[in-house]
Amino acid sequence: MAADPSSRSRKPDPARGARVSRSPWRAQAESYFIHHRKVARDSADRMWRTPVASLMTWTVMGVALALPVALLLLLTSLQGVSAGWESSARVTAYMKLDASLEKTRELASEIRADGRVAELELIDRDRALAEFRASSGLDDALDYLEENPLPHTLLVTPEESARSADGVAGLVTFIEGMDGVERVQVDLGWLQRLNAMTDLLARAVWALAILLAAAVVLVIGNTVRLSIESRRDEILVAKLVGGTDGFVRRPFLYTGAWFGLGGGVVAWILLQLSLWWLSGPVERLAGLYRSDFSLNGLSIDGALALIIAAMLLGWLGAWVAVKRHLDDIEPGEIAGG
Repeated sequence: MAADPSSRSRKPDPARGARVSRSPWRAQAESYFIHHRKVARDSADRMWRTPVASLMTWTVMGVALALPVALLLLLTSLQGVSAGWESSARVTAYMKLDASLEKTRELASEIRADGRVAELELIDRDRALAEFRASSGLDDALDYLEENPLPHTLLVTPEESARSADGVAGLVTFIEGMDGVERVQVDLGWLQRLNAMTDLLARAVWALAILLAAAVVLVIGNTVRLSIESRRDEILVAKLVGGTDGFVRRPFLYTGAWFGLGGGVVAWILLQLSLWWLSGPVERLAGLYRSDFSLNGLSIDGALALIIAAMLLGWLGAWVAVKRHLDDIEPGEIAGG
């Protein structure tokens, strides 16, 4: 018997069956992303319909975000300057007056062999007296001296890894313990005080940043709460037709993210304007002290991090407001009304 041609035409297609089995998931994913895009666009449109209120919220967020970031940038610049001062720190070791030049050279070789020492210069007492005579202008007075009152001196430059307050302090302790060394001098007290002050200021700035971040969350939360109250009937209808909490919550979360985006942009603009306004006087002041100190602004990565952090804070504030107030709105209110 001949086979029915129609039976051959209806031969199962495995590829077609796989496409059919995957299509519901694909359609669901496409619907999900389409809805997110629509909600994000609608949330942005609602903000643009009230430009004054939106601008006020953005400005409050921008000021709250720009203040701690500006202080952190200032601290970063100060720490960079102090690091440069640390790198130029040099230890001066004065030998005893009765120490011979050979003993001093042996001691210099021992110190130079230490891994924390980058350079060492020996200034013998005759050279030190000649330099003092040339720089002081007291030739006649120095002629009355019976003997040279200056000791042999070692100028020690620490290695880069040891150019810190702790590293230099350890090197000083090492040199002071050597026989024949009368005194070791290094002016790190003011640098240690500066580092302590910058550490204290850094902690204070972080505490201020946390407080202002909490204030931003509260501001966004209050703004979103007002938006929830104004759309109360819309939320009730959405819940009546079976809208899930995630469906109802989504527009307000996008609203918080958009507020955060605007606040981050305003904060970046305020930082740039402040930097432009202060850079001229700061450079003139640094020039008077022959310093290369300058205020460092935000890099591109820093600006992106600021905007992303602002959006996260906006999203968090919206989530807190929605979590707190959305559960109070139930469809039973319509029947009760």
